[in-house]
Amino acid sequence: MSFDEVKAGLLEEITEFEIIDCHEHLGPESSRTSTEVSALNLFGHYTHLDLNTAGMSEADYGKLHDSDYPLEYRWGLFRPYLDEVRFGSYARAAFIAAKELYGFDDISDETYQELSAAMQEANTPGIYERILRDKCKIRCSLTQCGSTDLDSEILIPLMPTTNYCSITAWEQVVERARNLGRSVSTLDEYVALMDAGLAKWCAEGAVGVKSRCNPYPDGDRQQAVEAFEALRTGTVATIPELHPLNTWLMERLFELAPKHDMVVAVHAGMWGNFTLLDVKHMIPFFMRHPETTFDLYHLSFPSVHDAVIAGKNFANVYTNLCWTHIMSPTMTRQGMRELLDFVPVNKVFAFGADYGSQAVDKVIGHLRMAQDNIAHVLAERVTDGLMTSAQAVEIAHKWFWDNPVKAYGLEV
Repeated sequence: MSFDEVKAGLLEEITEFEIIDCHEHLGPESSRTSTEVSALNLFGHYTHLDLNTAGMSEADYGKLHDSDYPLEYRWGLFRPYLDEVRFGSYARAAFIAAKELYGFDDISDETYQELSAAMQEANTPGIYERILRDKCKIRCSLTQCGSTDLDSEILIPLMPTTNYCSITAWEQVVERARNLGRSVSTLDEYVALMDAGLAKWCAEGAVGVKSRCNPYPDGDRQQAVEAFEALRTGTVATIPELHPLNTWLMERLFELAPKHDMVVAVHAGMWGNFTLLDVKHMIPFFMRHPETTFDLYHLSFPSVHDAVIAGKNFANVYTNLCWTHIMSPTMTRQGMRELLDFVPVNKVFAFGADYGSQAVDKVIGHLRMAQDNIAHVLAERVTDGLMTSAQAVEIAHKWFWDNPVKAYGLEV
């Protein structure tokens, strides 16, 4: 069979999978249904960056999503930038969503009002079920919105490590202790507080915590004790977030995570000064905490090669393709080729759309791009004689379902 025939066959099978969505920022459904939506929602979230770098001011971007302004006025602000961003990967997910969910082949001067009306009509309770379950075949989405109170069986929370292992002022310690009905006066008592906090999150359904790559300063116990005491006694009023105390606390949290069967997800790469978010900063932590499972997000874009090697070298590190398919399908395909060369196939997660509630429509756009990417790269292997179509389907199923289910201990 030709490459196109092999790819079409793989894609047909892959799109029938029930899947695990390995990264979102979706909050409670009511945070979406309680607000007015329009076609401009499809150009929010990550497309924000493309609009800004194309020249749109931050003030005008804010108006796009402010329903106090008439839709026609907001579209007029947006329209000069549409042709500048429409061919980018971020926008591609919007056009796919408009077609698959609402039946519009284009988003244009002629369609934006009807599309907006269709989106608002569909913006009712049950929208997560209709988009995520019915259209995308997503069994559950691992989400990070800073809360375990999600009121949805689809959403499974991960919570931020900064809630406990980032201290910049003593008032934070007092508040965290109060929230758990405790008092804290020593560093060891604070570590016990973190342990209790993780247990509470776990009881509320959380399956992991979210950290990020940074050039963390080294931190030993003596430095941590001294800084903690300085804050407690008021000798110093504040310390920076990147401080030896917080590095030491983060490592204690990494040690506690497996006790509660929690995965440590790690943001790596893309955003702002991405050189500060490079996966290489995490290698010492991967090595010092072999019992902790790390979920390495975004293939550390653009340091893809380093992320792939981390997945190869460390048994406790999984590589997660979340966000990558809409950052660049081209780079993601190359990254997947390297993953197949380097990394055991049980160490890869295929997909996480990485959207917030106001952009939930675009999950299907991102998913279709991910499915096409994976079918494409696996079809290359099949036509090169490196695997059979049946083996390619098995690998895709592991990436979309088996691997995240096992790594996160999901009861599905």
